[in-house]
Amino acid sequence: MIPAASHQPSGSRRPFGSRLADAMDDHGPLCVGIDPHPNLLEAWNLADSTAGLRDFALRTVDAVGGHVAAVKPQSAFFERHGSAGIAVLEETLAALRDVGTLSVLDVKRGDIGSTMAGYAQAYLSDGAPLAADSITVSPYLGYGSLTPALTLAEANGRGVFVLALTSNPEGAGVQHAVNGDQSVAADIVEGVTASNAQASGEGRLGCIGLVVGATVGGAVSHLGIDLQRANGPLLAPGVGAQGAGPTELESVFGAARRQVLASTSRGVLKAGPSIETLRKAALASAYEAATALR
Repeated sequence: MIPAASHQPSGSRRPFGSRLADAMDDHGPLCVGIDPHPNLLEAWNLADSTAGLRDFALRTVDAVGGHVAAVKPQSAFFERHGSAGIAVLEETLAALRDVGTLSVLDVKRGDIGSTMAGYAQAYLSDGAPLAADSITVSPYLGYGSLTPALTLAEANGRGVFVLALTSNPEGAGVQHAVNGDQSVAADIVEGVTASNAQASGEGRLGCIGLVVGATVGGAVSHLGIDLQRANGPLLAPGVGAQGAGPTELESVFGAARRQVLASTSRGVLKAGPSIETLRKAALASAYEAATALR
């Protein structure tokens, strides 16, 4: 089990990439999503209410905390319950800190200037109620617009996952578009490569990662993208039950496979509401991810 991060002074917290690499070695390269979708709440015989949300989220933490590399709460499913839902999200993040499991808060924030700085302070500052070990961000106002989040994450031993190549059908129209002599996605990966240059020089995994869908097929090679050189963790939805097996993973990630943090939510959550069966499903998924990626 990795040590709780967010209660330590930022000066003594190890870099996020190093902590995540250790967690993946210890538990397998799996991130379990907490997605309290109304249909899943119903499947667990829980009300679509703040009380049902809280039971769902904390039961999932009880089941998988300390047993997987990371857990990824999807902020939207908490936000839909208003301020009470945000309070449950705060409690969920605190519970993950208490069990020493890294959090990836899926918020996909993206803005400019002081507004982006505000988002960064909300999620990446020590002592913030919604502080997470890492967050997802959107770079489509320009990679440079993410600077406040990238800088604060680095300073506080936290991490950022930047959307790069997503598997939704609408994504390719933007991400594959050519800007000058390379694609938008390739520009983003180059930005991450530059952000992780110091970590690369020190021989450690960088704290700025990428979101790359495991089912994007040959897009990485077709667009001339070098994920290994980026030297960041690769958050990869779509591994295993969602469609990508060993052949597909080789096609997408190639030599960067050891950087991949496979993400699954329904594949594990459908085993609930029993804590025992949730944990068993998570451990099985972690084993499958390790077999495919390690």
